[in-house]
Amino acid sequence: MPNLEPDKNAAFYVVLNAGSGHSETELRCSTIRDVLGEAGRTCHLEIVEDAADLADTARRMAQQAKDNDGVLVAAGGDGTINTVAHQAVLQGCVFGVLPQGTFNYFGRTHGIPEDLAEAVRSLLTSTVQPVQVGLLNDRIFLVNASVGLYPTLLEAREHDKQQYGRSRVVAILSALKTALGRHRALRIALETDGHTRKLRTPTLFVGNNRLQMEQLGMEPLKMALEDGELAAIAPRRVGKLGMLGLLLRGALGRLGEAENLVAFSFKRLTVKHARLSPRRSVKVATDGEVTRMKMPLEFRVLEGRLALLKPPHASADSRNSRGQV
Repeated sequence: MPNLEPDKNAAFYVVLNAGSGHSETELRCSTIRDVLGEAGRTCHLEIVEDAADLADTARRMAQQAKDNDGVLVAAGGDGTINTVAHQAVLQGCVFGVLPQGTFNYFGRTHGIPEDLAEAVRSLLTSTVQPVQVGLLNDRIFLVNASVGLYPTLLEAREHDKQQYGRSRVVAILSALKTALGRHRALRIALETDGHTRKLRTPTLFVGNNRLQMEQLGMEPLKMALEDGELAAIAPRRVGKLGMLGLLLRGALGRLGEAENLVAFSFKRLTVKHARLSPRRSVKVATDGEVTRMKMPLEFRVLEGRLALLKPPHASADSRNSRGQV
């Protein structure tokens, strides 16, 4: 974890996930290069056309940033930011963000502008602040991680976005369609602080983002995140009407009022199968990226492990705007 601010002439090593059409990618690249060039700063920019190449590109750029006392920067959505941030944590280099996704929970939580030119300019005036990350087995997450229905929902949402375009409306309608469809309940045992509870639930959702908890109306869990913990949410098994009710409460920022909900905070949580003949692996999601992991699953918090370049006004703004989105 770096203890010093980057040099005022430190180079930026930018990993940009193309994700969109060629013309939009070119515009983003030129914006990044122009703003940094006008400030007299060096910019090494790598465009990732294939998502399968993102991790390798991030690893290589992180090594260069470390070797040259530079700043590693992720340009993309929360999934891209997660992948690049993972390498920043491993290499111990300073990390910057240019949010370009649909929801941009991580960037918005830390006061980073969504406008690309403004976000690049903010890199020049930001200071390093330690940020906590979550860890699910060997994968970090900045916003959330989950098992069960939520990873399936994310896969369906990505499919629908490819068909109907990337927008928050498409994302919400896709989530509604999947959540109200047929799905298998998880039978799991949760172990934390020496206690075990068995639970039957469609999904286990673990959050690491204050803004997301705020939007859902989970105020106690939001405060727990600020105290260095992670937030767990698991609806009890309900019918379609019950699930619809939970979704509506979440959309209205009143999920915390729901009765059919298990919610608690923790620093370490182990998730095991409660069935006698469990599957060896399960589908999980970390910041929107879906993969499979072997059971048991272990969630834990890593406090202050990410050295984030954060705008100087961001901390004050977050304190003064609680309850606002």
